[in-house]
This record gives sequence, structure tokens and C-alpha cells, in this order.
Amino acid sequence: MATNRESGNGEPGILTSSSAKPLWTVEGVVAKLPGGTPVAGSSSPVPFFHMLERLKTTKREGWRRSGIPHCESVSDHMYRMSLIVMLAPPSLSSKINITRCIKMALVHDMAEALVGDITPMDGIKRDEKNRRESITMDYFTDSLLGKVNGGITGREIKDIWHEHEDGETLESKFVRDVDKIELILQMLDYERAHEHMLDLGDFSWVASKIEMPEVKEWAAEVLREREEFWDGRPHAAYSAEEPPEEKSLAQKVEYYGKA
Repeated sequence: MATNRESGNGEPGILTSSSAKPLWTVEGVVAKLPGGTPVAGSSSPVPFFHMLERLKTTKREGWRRSGIPHCESVSDHMYRMSLIVMLAPPSLSSKINITRCIKMALVHDMAEALVGDITPMDGIKRDEKNRRESITMDYFTDSLLGKVNGGITGREIKDIWHEHEDGETLESKFVRDVDKIELILQMLDYERAHEHMLDLGDFSWVASKIEMPEVKEWAAEVLREREEFWDGRPHAAYSAEEPPEEKSLAQKVEYYGKA
């Protein structure tokens, strides 16, 4: 899911996809940051520490667009993901590196501090989204962290982020699944908070993209809880067998098909 950070009209927090807009660059975004462009090439991690604050204030745009203005932030999402990873059952924890998975959960959306949380509704192609995120991670790990601790931590962050993006290892597959179950957990949490006045069923389809049996079991439990919550009242619910309408499905497949 996604928010925010740069617009051609100078208002941070709004992403646009108009072809008339100039090419998105990290330099263009950081030049507009409060306090000015962060110090690059420092041996201190403090400029990077300040950058992380943006993850606390960047909202998960899918929820905002669904009528929840004071929704969770990117860092809220990654924090619960990290704790979910820690609770991996023995059938998973015995064959994957849980510590690496926790780190991956904590860094996988880090680029959104500058890129924002881009959703399928933003009209930004996946390859452009990937380009923005990749150059942002280069900026974080090379410019802000390149001389911190000899660059070791920055290189580790970059390696873990790329591993998640590639999605080939068991660790990355697990974290990608955890990303999805955290979303459907939050879907139900918001529906409960709004006491049947808000139907977020459009997000339920994401559960069908979960691959690992252990996470599928968790997701099935969450969806059972959701049906109990709605208790026969009209509500949206989608699955692989009953997908959303064609246009919405195409957008979701492009966005969630790999991630």
C-alpha cells in the first residue's frame, strides 16, 4: 500500500503520475525537507535517524483513501510485522533465519520515507515505483550510511532490502506473506473500530496471494473472525475464486502479484 511525499505543486505528501511532471528524483524530494537537505557522507548516523521519522508520519495511503484519515503509518505496519515474524511456528523457525526476517520486516518499506506509499490507485507503473524505491535505498545506504561503521550496516540494509524485492529466499517469501496478513489484520481492526459502518472488504482478496501454509492458516482464522464480526450483514469479501471486478483486479494483481 502507499502515501505521499512529493508533488509537482510543491505539496509534500501527494504523488502524481502525470506525464507532464518532471522525472522523480531523490534530490528533488530531499531539497524540500524541513531543515534542508540532510548531511551526506557523515560518519554519524544521526542524519539517517532524522530521516526515519518520516516513516512515523507517512500514512498507509490505502486506508486513507478508504475513509480513515487518521490511519496507521508505515512504521506502525512494519512494527507489527516484525512481531508477527517473531511468532513464526517451529515448522518455519526451524528452517529460516528469523533474525534476518525481523530485519527484513523493519526495512522492506524504508524507501517510503521519501517515495511515499504508492497504491494501485496512483497510476504509477510498477517499474517506476521500483525505480524510485531503488534509488532511494541507494541514497540511504550510500549517501547517509556509507561512512557509518565503515558502511557495513548500510550494505546489510541494502542487501536485505534487495533480498525482499527479489522474493526468492524462504525468508523473503515469509516476510512477503506476513506483509499481507498484517494488512488483513488491520482491515478487520478498522472494521471493528467503526462498528459495521465501514466495509474494507476490497482488501480481503490479498489473503489469496499468501503462499506459505502456516501464514495461510493465520489468514483463514482472521477471515473467519471477520465473517463472525459481520454476522450475516451485507459486506464485501473476495478470494481467488471470487475476485474483484476486472479493472480493480488488474490493479491488485500488478501491485500484489509479486510483493
